[in-house]
Order: sequence, then structure tokens, then C-alpha cells
Amino acid sequence: MNLIALGINHNSATVEVRERVAFAPEQIADALSDLCGSLGLEEAVILSTCNRMELYAMVPAGDCPVMKASGVIDWLAGYHQLAPEDLHQASYHHVAERALQHLVQVAAGLDSMVLGEPQIFGQLKSAYAVASDAGTVASEFGRLFPRVFSIAKKVRTDTAIGENPVSVAYAAVDLAGHIFADLSDCNALLVGAGETIELVTRHLIEAGVNNIVIANRTLERGRELAKKFGAEAILLSDIPAQLPKADIIISSTASQLPILGKGAVEGAIRARKHRPMLMVDIAVPRDIEPQVGELRDIYLYTVDDLRQIVDENLRSRQDEARKADGIIMEGVRAFYEERRSLAAVDLVKEFRKAAEQTRQQELDRALAALERGDDAATVLAQLARGLTNKLIHAPTTGLKRASAEGREDVLTHARGLLGLRGDEALEAAARPAASVTSINKAAESRGLKRQ
Repeated sequence: MNLIALGINHNSATVEVRERVAFAPEQIADALSDLCGSLGLEEAVILSTCNRMELYAMVPAGDCPVMKASGVIDWLAGYHQLAPEDLHQASYHHVAERALQHLVQVAAGLDSMVLGEPQIFGQLKSAYAVASDAGTVASEFGRLFPRVFSIAKKVRTDTAIGENPVSVAYAAVDLAGHIFADLSDCNALLVGAGETIELVTRHLIEAGVNNIVIANRTLERGRELAKKFGAEAILLSDIPAQLPKADIIISSTASQLPILGKGAVEGAIRARKHRPMLMVDIAVPRDIEPQVGELRDIYLYTVDDLRQIVDENLRSRQDEARKADGIIMEGVRAFYEERRSLAAVDLVKEFRKAAEQTRQQELDRALAALERGDDAATVLAQLARGLTNKLIHAPTTGLKRASAEGREDVLTHARGLLGLRGDEALEAAARPAASVTSINKAAESRGLKRQ
């Protein structure tokens, strides 16, 4: 199977390069058509995400996969109007079985920036669907990609690769799930409006939190982020009034001084009648005074606490990744075995069809001879002789050619395929008969007769 997989990802190139080779969703169908038409590829799929752009293609039989992969990179450079040498340096490629292994690793999240992240699985399925609609998926990919998805699902179900959070933002939200029984009843106050808080907001909503307030130094930026998630935006100066309502407070700003002090939190606890509060300080320098952690009913975690959790979880995922690699290798091996079996089935069908055609031709000739009144015994003899000669003609010619070329390996395999026994086997088969004869002669010499 001449499968190639090539691409540019977070490990091989900077974000500036990745941005320039990315495909917008509306571009992909036309790009697939142009790729296959320009390079004579039989099947192709393009995967384009924020951290990677990968192309998977089936190379025609007889073409060199490595040379074709180089041609695809040149095509990619031309499509995005980039220097080919820059892309050759920033890209990677795999062929045949290694390409399939890489494809499954991508689908299972083992090649992602965040080890084990699940989003890539859906993104790859979408890429396959787009290629199917574009007409660049045929029989080979029609068998291959469903198997890729099946192996990736097995990785997710048979390992804990995606169970433990390995990002600070996700770890903060995961802590909330351990402290509060039902997050849908919780109110969250997020301090800051940067990338980390945006990720926290996304994770909170996915966890079921419905009431979110975003406090920021500038109200405009806070409202811009809040609008994305249906949240409320306030100024930092409004935090004291909002604090008693908040069950979860997560802060990540660039402030050089603490934003939440012990006194403000004490007042909020009294107003809440000592209902617990989770406070997570992701900022460096810290946004929440350390003394806040001394208060009863306050669960305060810093970025260092979260990083310890993340590091432990990452080690756990790495252990699970080793298990996942075993599942992938077994799945790839099984796929290739099945594919080789299918190839044998196709060959047997082709051989049987040719034999049937020969049989029919000889039978028609024999029936015609009988209708002319030819001797039946002669006709049958000619039928048997003609059928035998035609059936063994091609194998005989091939064996003679292999012998002339000194291909002893071909001759050895051919003997087994044709069901023939060698001289040693014939001698072995003769030995029992010889032994019986000897025993009989010995018995007769002693005046014993066989009954």
C-alpha cells in the first residue's frame, strides 16, 4: 500500500509558518482536486488545524512514495506561494506502514501538543468527510480511514490517555468538580480577560457552569470575551460587590500587586454564611494574597499547585501513551494482514476465472468434435491433453525463466504452491513400503507365512 503522510506541525515549524500553510475550510475541496490532478494521486485527505497541516495520499502503483511526498511539498509551496526549500525544512513525511501508524497516532491524540487531547479525532473525521464529498476518497481510503477511527477509539476506551487534565486552565476547572457536587448550581467569577481566562471560561461551560462573570481592568475587553460565551462583564472595581455571590473564583491577570486581599474575602465569607469558596490563582505575580488561604471555608490553589497536578497527570498520560502505542502497532499489523489476505483472494479469483475460461474453450472444442462424429475416446483424450497443457503452460514458462535466472527461492516456493513433493519427500514416502517388504521377507525366511 503506497500511503504517504506528510505535514507541518507544532514540533516542526513556528506558528508563523503554520499560519501560512493552513487551509481555510472553504479552500479544502478545491485544493484536494488540484492536488490530485496536478500530481496524479489516486486519493487524498487534507487535515488543517491550529497546530498542524497534514496531507494523506495514496500513491499509484509503480510511483516512488518518497519522491511523490517531495512533489506534494513542492505543490503545497506553490499553492501557498512559499519557497519550497522553506517547507522542505519545516515538514516531515512518512510512507507505507509508518504513515498508517502516524495517522492513527494523530487520530488518538498521541501526536498533539496536549497529549491525549480528544478534539483532533473529530477534526480528522471532518477532514475525511470533506475529502469524500470532494471525490478524493475511493476504495483504499474507504477501507483505511474507518479502521484508523476504530483503532483510535480503542485507544481511548482501553487506556486513560485523556482522563487526567494536563493544562493549567483545565486543571483549575477540574478542581471545581472535586469540590462542588453540581457545577450547574455554581456562580463563577473570573478575573482577567486573557488567553488563559478564555480557556477557563470554555472549560467551565463544558463542565456545566451557567453563571459566569468576567472582571477586567478595561470593560471593553471584558465585554468582548463575555460576548463569546454569554457571560457578564464587570470592572475590577466591582469585584467586592460580586465576590459574595461567587462560588468559584479564578484569576489570571498581569497585575504587579494583589487584586484580592484577606479582608475583602473575609467579608464575602461572612455574607455567604461560610458557604465554601474555591479560589484559584493562576497569575504570576499572584493576584490573591497568600493569607487568604488561612481562612476557613476557602480552598486556595496557586499556579504551582496546579502545575504539580498537571505534571503528575502528564506522567500518567505518558504511561498510558506507551500502552496506546502497543494497541496502535497491533491494529496496524492486523490491518496489513487483512489487506494481504484480500490481495490473495483477488489473485485466486483471477486465477480461477482464467482456468474457467480455458476449461470452457476446451469443452466447446470437444463438444464440436463429438457433433462431427469423431471417436468419443479420442475426443476425451484430446480434451484432457489440451486442458492440461493450457493450465500448466504459464506456470511452466515462469518456472523455466526463474531457473534460467538462478531464482532458487522462486522454485522452492513454487513447489509448495503447486502441491509437489521433492525427492526427499518421495524417498521418505517409499521407506515404509520398503520396510514392510523387508519384514515380510524376514518372516518367510523363518518359515512364517503372512496370513
